[in-house]
Amino acid sequence: MAVEEKRAWSMLAVAIGSYATYLWFVLERPAGVPLTDAPYTGALLRTVGLAIVVSIAAHIAIAASSPKDANIKDQRDREIHRFGEYAGQSFVVIGAVSGMLLAMAGAAPFWIANAIYLAFVLSSVLGSVVKVISYRFGFHPW
Repeated sequence: MAVEEKRAWSMLAVAIGSYATYLWFVLERPAGVPLTDAPYTGALLRTVGLAIVVSIAAHIAIAASSPKDANIKDQRDREIHRFGEYAGQSFVVIGAVSGMLLAMAGAAPFWIANAIYLAFVLSSVLGSVVKVISYRFGFHPW
């Protein structure tokens, strides 16, 4: 398995795991507290920070496991990376527009923050899935 494919797998796992952890913290609110009043900011900041740390540690571990190949990227690796990032960026735009529309509609900050965070997670998941599929089943540039 290529180093870049391992990195895509680790990013996929980190994104899904961190968002699942965030949902667990937010949905475990005290009884009788509405969802929009749930304390989400601490959980959001902790899970995003932890995801960054875990992602960096995973990339270091992957590079350490095969040091010869850690910094080698051929044309195919660069094209797959670019294709995955372009595919994932669509959700960043969707999240930004959703956040803007929610703000203009006067939605609670809870919904705005969660729409943007979900878009970031979906961006990472889609980008990683596209990269893994490209490595597994072949990449055919347009």
